[in-house]
Amino acid sequence: ADNLYVEQVDVSEPEGPRTIVSGLVKFVPLEDMINRKVVVLCNLKPRNMRGIKSHGMLLCASNDAHDVVEPLDPPAEAAVGERVWFGSEQLQPAPAEPNRVQKKKLWEAVQPNLKTSAGRVAGYNGQPMMTSGGAVTVSSLTAANIA
Repeated sequence: ADNLYVEQVDVSEPEGPRTIVSGLVKFVPLEDMINRKVVVLCNLKPRNMRGIKSHGMLLCASNDAHDVVEPLDPPAEAAVGERVWFGSEQLQPAPAEPNRVQKKKLWEAVQPNLKTSAGRVAGYNGQPMMTSGGAVTVSSLTAANIA
């Protein structure tokens, strides 16, 4: 468990912050994790990770060797808990329920097309990941996979 963070992440839910477990200890110093905005995949079934139930996944970009990993970085102006969208279409259908995400393998179908651009913008099939405050970026990785 030395390489796992157990995070309390505010996604603006009435129940309060979500507990999310991530394997970022080797990649992101603790001081860089505290009070930072992140992008969370919320509609996953909770999973036990080393005896702790994780209620989501922090999205990060990584290089091919997976020795550089950077959390996605929403703009400071983005509202806590807002849904992201891709391209210019802000209106979205309701999110898929966790059971459907698992049964239909929706994450596995979408994930290979999540990448960062030459301008370090997170995106899906070339469409930028957007928030009310602008595009979601990473600090340095280009043409990187997002998971």
